[in-house]
Amino acid sequence: MKDVFDPIALIIFANRLDAICEEMGAQLRKAAFSPNIRDRLDYSCAIFNAKGLLCAQAAHIPVHLGSMAYAMEDVVEAMQWAEGDMVILNDPFKGGTHLPDVTVIAPVFSQNKLIGFVVNRAHHADIGADSPGSMPISQHLEEEGILIEPSYLMRKGELNREFMQNMLAGLRSPAQSQGDFNAQISANLRGVQRLCDLIAGDGALFNQQLTALNAYADRLAEKALGEIPEGAYHFADSMDSDGLGGEHIPIQLKLTVKDAQILADFSGTAAQVQGNINCPLSVAAAGVFYVLRCLMPAQTPACAGAFQRIRIAAPEGSLLNAQYPAAVAAGNVETSTRVVDVMMGALAQAIPEKMPGMSHGSMNNLAMGADNATHRWDYYETMGGGMGAGANHSGQSAVQTHMTNTLNTPIEVLESHYPLRVTEYSLRRGSGGQGKHVGGDGLIREFEFTAAAQATLLTERRLSQPCGAAGGGSGLQGENTLNQQVLLPKQQLVVKAGDKLKISTPGGGGFAKTS
Repeated sequence: MKDVFDPIALIIFANRLDAICEEMGAQLRKAAFSPNIRDRLDYSCAIFNAKGLLCAQAAHIPVHLGSMAYAMEDVVEAMQWAEGDMVILNDPFKGGTHLPDVTVIAPVFSQNKLIGFVVNRAHHADIGADSPGSMPISQHLEEEGILIEPSYLMRKGELNREFMQNMLAGLRSPAQSQGDFNAQISANLRGVQRLCDLIAGDGALFNQQLTALNAYADRLAEKALGEIPEGAYHFADSMDSDGLGGEHIPIQLKLTVKDAQILADFSGTAAQVQGNINCPLSVAAAGVFYVLRCLMPAQTPACAGAFQRIRIAAPEGSLLNAQYPAAVAAGNVETSTRVVDVMMGALAQAIPEKMPGMSHGSMNNLAMGADNATHRWDYYETMGGGMGAGANHSGQSAVQTHMTNTLNTPIEVLESHYPLRVTEYSLRRGSGGQGKHVGGDGLIREFEFTAAAQATLLTERRLSQPCGAAGGGSGLQGENTLNQQVLLPKQQLVVKAGDKLKISTPGGGGFAKTS
């Protein structure tokens, strides 16, 4: 690359970084054993510089990527790095999100100098919790599975076999889990190889290109954020429940915009709760980053420069800045989604023409499995719902939205791996909010168990409705039933053969009143 400030060369450089992340993801998917990673695509890949600042990411899962971008600096600083190392972690209070999301980090060296890191994060349906699917209704972090503080999985190219075996000893299906861990290692090996090819021994030029890329991203962010009228915008919403008796748990936001700088202040949000909807600040930050990134031009590089004008504040010990040993299993999936809702609610006061109605507001989490001698299995799935309508469009129906970017498990895969039948999979017609533009419909997914099992539901928008925008109607709240009996939004179940579990997900909010 002749001139690091040449715009064409810079975009080629950015696309090559993105391509490395995409190739890492393809490697991870093809090598993984579990349907959750291989079929649902519940993983993310990214590149960071030597200080732990984001350089690039694939278009994977926003809650994974935003939280990594926020927390990587601390992880990088805490470890001693050598060529051939890989560090593994899932500790939510030391760079992770919740225990099923396992992160593997590999340093990249050029001419014996640390240049950067390649990273992947994948959701393991079995991380050692007592309840199958490792998404329990928990009160303490230790109930949610194996806690992995930042540790060396590989040291100078050698696998730490004792550490690996100790991890696998606490899991239900160690062969499958080992296959997924090996897939994460292989994805990073591919990323290291490709990034070394890109650097081609010239670390100085690589760093110059990163500096130019961050400056370009900052210019685009400055223009986009500068179009938001200056002021302070307030919005409040609530979580349905924490699964242990707490209901209507408030999240409050004051969004201050000045000089193309953003402060998202969550003072007034509820204190951390007994149940598992708490989240570390990095997860809350991911929701903030996501919404503001959506306001930037599509070509904005996904690097640290795009986010340096954004600040996040939440009181220590609050729902959005929980402290160890708070339970966090659902914070990553459900509370992060509500952060998106309150961000959009605040911005709707400033730029109403750009903010759609709220989407279904839940990842509609279902974890299932059994621990009997004949068939030990773990399964985890998130489900789509209705997308909010906007000023120029109706909402899409039955889609994953905002903080997740995964797929459902194909019925053929589900029924061939587990003692389940899918007896209904359809649109929940009429569940989208009314308006000039109608919100998207939710979906209905019904499972019939062919053997005894346990199941856990972690869902939201069952007690509240996703709001419309600009006077549009709210989407219909969701409902979960077992044999036609209505369940709580968050509930653990023991089921027998022949039982039917139906998940009816919320619709999205409509936009503007009908004329």
